[in-house]
Amino acid sequence: MKHLHATRGMFLPLLTVAALGLGAGSAAAQATAPPSGCVTCHLRLEDSALSAPAKAYQDDVHAAKGFGCVDCHGGDPTRNDLSAKAPGRGYIGRPAGREVLQACGRCHSDAAFMRRYNPTLRVDQVTEYAASVHGQRLLRGDTKVATCASCHPAHQIRPPGDTRSSVNPLNVAQTCGQCHAVADYMKSYGIPTDQLDGYKKSVHWNALSEGGDRSAPTCNDCHGNHGAAPPGVASVANVCGQCHSVQAEYYANSRHATVFEGMSLPGCVGCHSNHEVAVPADTALSVAEGSICGQCHSEGDTGAEMASTMRIAIDSLHRGIVTADSLLTVAEHAGMEVSQAQFELENANSSLLQARASIHTFEPDSVGSHATAGWEVATAAIARGRAALEDLRIRRIGLAVSTGIIMLLIFGLVLKIRQLEAPVGPTGHAATSAPGERE
Repeated sequence: MKHLHATRGMFLPLLTVAALGLGAGSAAAQATAPPSGCVTCHLRLEDSALSAPAKAYQDDVHAAKGFGCVDCHGGDPTRNDLSAKAPGRGYIGRPAGREVLQACGRCHSDAAFMRRYNPTLRVDQVTEYAASVHGQRLLRGDTKVATCASCHPAHQIRPPGDTRSSVNPLNVAQTCGQCHAVADYMKSYGIPTDQLDGYKKSVHWNALSEGGDRSAPTCNDCHGNHGAAPPGVASVANVCGQCHSVQAEYYANSRHATVFEGMSLPGCVGCHSNHEVAVPADTALSVAEGSICGQCHSEGDTGAEMASTMRIAIDSLHRGIVTADSLLTVAEHAGMEVSQAQFELENANSSLLQARASIHTFEPDSVGSHATAGWEVATAAIARGRAALEDLRIRRIGLAVSTGIIMLLIFGLVLKIRQLEAPVGPTGHAATSAPGERE
């Protein structure tokens, strides 16, 4: 704790700069000043490294609020030549390292100032950054570590809701991957660089990118953003539990929680991995090669038997639901009224979800109780579906018989009509024409 307080103390000078330059920034933001000489000059430069920032800044969120180049870089915006950078004109240049925090923190750490432009933004980012892995390394002189501008590209900062923003949920992984996926760049840190590739194969990325679920987790949801740090063994379950609260509660009270803690194994990650989290499957309840349980358990031990028992309960309920749904669907398409049974079958699906979640108790009885409750509902739905199809069969037989009787009556009626319409001869019987006679 003492170290953290000392660390944060080192950042306090960065925050006090706000008192020195806030007035100029505020005035620049509100004044209707003529076009900046910085932009005029840089737009006509042939070197794209110098002209590109001026072009990009036109869409920057700060430009939209009226801030100009001098608010971060200093200098004289009324001049469009190198004299704008002359001594005495307050030119700062391109901030780097701690200077970036000073430039950004000057405004973003002042609550009164930020309230005038965006009161929803937090103002503790610099302080939080000081406690992060990135901040700690920066203070120790690491010039490669990420700062504000590493994640929020200068001159191209946009609101997180903008799909072009580097911190839009769809882009966060790629933003982090600019460093963490580059083996040569990360070599000196001794940490893996396959996180981005793994995440792009995960159920989380699929839900975010393909399913359009913007609440699906990306890097900063698990690691934090300004206070970024890898979750420790003791905190992994809490991180995952932010979304998977039911499973986290089950796990916290399970025998595995105690065992994993004693072995210094991170709970959720031990079975589900961290970045390459796969779609959960019932086949995980097995000790077969490649299965999750098989990583620790083998055929015949207690764990394997418990996994098998849970798997049987879940598979039985799943088959019952599939059977019931199939019968009810056929009956529905045939015009039978089965909506109530279909509605009640949703309770069986809920029980299936509960049974799968209760796997994290690692207790067959818990899984079995949910599966039994669901099976009772599924059995009733199966019976209703079969009854509806039997009723349909009887109705079809009755319809066939009725149709046959009606056809016979129609045939008899036609014969009778023909008989009545035939000419009557002298004897009172229907006259018949002699062979060869024609009218």
